Amino acid sequence: MATSFSLNGVLAATLLGVTGLALAHGNVTPQEVDTGNLPELGEEIRIENPFREGNEHGDFNAQAIQVGESAYAGNCAGCHGIRAMSGGLTPDLRELSEWDDEYFITRVRNGTDRGMPSWKKTLDQNAMWAIRSYVESLPKPE
Repeated sequence: MATSFSLNGVLAATLLGVTGLALAHGNVTPQEVDTGNLPELGEEIRIENPFREGNEHGDFNAQAIQVGESAYAGNCAGCHGIRAMSGGLTPDLRELSEWDDEYFITRVRNGTDRGMPSWKKTLDQNAMWAIRSYVESLPKPE
């Protein structure tokens, strides 16, 4: 009887732990993003952030950061943490500089086999590049 009780306890603890991991991934229900007055980038996918200073639409960098902050909070923070500070289950996006722009846009558009959803049907590239601009504006971890 004691073995049955301890086995049930281990099973209950395991199920609770697995449930906690599933819930820790966060709410990924897509939220609309108002991209404001950012220039429309069109359908052809850019492979470099057009809103980065020095690029084609770099004069919109400050606005892109504001749009990106709101878009990140509504669509990314549930999994990647507030202000991109990961709790350890997902990559720390403040280290995003290690990813080149083409890798970033491909990964966000297509998702991953490790649980990140594809965003290509819910976010346009204006929103994606604004999110990138926002994350790049954050202080890097020490």
